[in-house]
Amino acid sequence: MDLAREFDPAHGAAVAVEPGILRVTASNLSPYTFKGTNSYVVGDAARCLLIDPGPDDPAHFDALVGAVGGRAVDAVLLTHSHRDHSALAARAAKALSAPLLGAPLSPPPDSASLVPGSELDEAIDRGLAFDRILTDGERLTLGGMPVEIVATPGHASDHLAFALGDTGILLSGDHVMAWSTTIVAPPDGAMSDYMASLDRLLRRSDRRYLPGHGGPVERPAAFVRGLVQHRRMREAAILSRLAAGDETIPEIVSAIYRDIDPRLAGAAGLSVLAHLVALVEAGRVLCEGPAAIDGRYRTV
Repeated sequence: MDLAREFDPAHGAAVAVEPGILRVTASNLSPYTFKGTNSYVVGDAARCLLIDPGPDDPAHFDALVGAVGGRAVDAVLLTHSHRDHSALAARAAKALSAPLLGAPLSPPPDSASLVPGSELDEAIDRGLAFDRILTDGERLTLGGMPVEIVATPGHASDHLAFALGDTGILLSGDHVMAWSTTIVAPPDGAMSDYMASLDRLLRRSDRRYLPGHGGPVERPAAFVRGLVQHRRMREAAILSRLAAGDETIPEIVSAIYRDIDPRLAGAAGLSVLAHLVALVEAGRVLCEGPAAIDGRYRTV
């Protein structure tokens, strides 16, 4: 799996990435968002839809309105409810006289305290009010083209991807990105769901993914197979560290993430936790009490 980190975001500009598809990238750069969140305006000369309006940034909002260019907007769609994708959603829907469509989050589990104070959990927008709930497999006509809803939970419990008619294009949100592997952070993120969603994409025949951050994913089937292999290797590494005597997440992170950006150490710990939760659920690992960020683990 080769990551593609060369990407010109052209902040504030509407970049044509496919016929009828414009990408507008917000300038919310960070270790988690790469060079910013991608919003997409999809449609024909008369009608369009807006996907992932992005962070609460007035300049980005103005760029989105410019990309719409006076066309009728059939809907504002969200791939998921993380604020870097959703913070402008209500404002955009109101300003463009368009309904807001997306999926609901799963209720927080009883074990939500297993990641106390997680900045990733705090980044979830739990106050979204959708005009219509999207369901897996339904097909809508928006922006002058068929749009298929593809549920891809894992990174977030409400994560959706959008397949555009017979174009072979899948708007993949944060589920699959060319620049980096995806963060899966409990309690809302779940590794078992994420892996099942990757397997689901492998059964499809999309030719290109347009993700929520960074440039397009080319040859997506090969890339997704690489992601699956990467996660299986990470799981094997975690099991190896447990067999060697490591018991805590910080010990495992220090052993298998030797060259990580220090700013991403917390995210690495959450990713290890996601693997451990899945391994506990599968009966392959034991934890003293509920699987938690500060738990102690051992192999069965």
